[in-house]
Amino acid sequence: MNERTASVKELEDLEEAMNSEARAVNIRLREGEYQHSLAKALVAFELKLRFPDVKELVRKLFGDKRTEDTQFLSKIQTILKKMEKSGIVKILPKEKPWELQRYALCSFKFHDVEKNEIVLATKAEIENTRGLIHSQSSKVNETVARPKRTISINAGILLLIFATVVSYSAVIWTLTLSTVDLAVFASAFCAAIACSILLGILISRRK
Repeated sequence: MNERTASVKELEDLEEAMNSEARAVNIRLREGEYQHSLAKALVAFELKLRFPDVKELVRKLFGDKRTEDTQFLSKIQTILKKMEKSGIVKILPKEKPWELQRYALCSFKFHDVEKNEIVLATKAEIENTRGLIHSQSSKVNETVARPKRTISINAGILLLIFATVVSYSAVIWTLTLSTVDLAVFASAFCAAIACSILLGILISRRK
């Protein structure tokens, strides 16, 4: 199974769900029933920054064999649709039309129709997930920043190559004159050396 990286929007929605106060819903979330089991399975996925589709949920709860039972999958999708209408879960946008629906919790705490408070994750689990979100967000930012940094370094390298060539050309040109202008020669030679050093530094940073 291919691991999918959560999008920035999904991570923001997850943070919102974790920070949400307990939501009142008009269905039961009694332990042992499908609604509660599906909600707990969703939590298990989301605590690891994953947003499962219906097959992944069924596989986790009932095993691989059930994922091939189209009638059972349809039954679970009907329950998830009921949970969506009650404000327990939301359907995530598909990236490709042929993909199965993926789901996310609207909150990690609920008051069900029987006035029971349902807490689906501990504070420690939520804090651990916040750490994972921070880590993934940092990686995303680093991935975005790296190409920009590479472009900047490459531009600097090209500029320094040009400056180095011009400087050494000026050195050679002054040497071909019948009378060498020491001030021009010294300036061009120092500029060529400085550009060469800077060029070496930039090239080493690109690696």
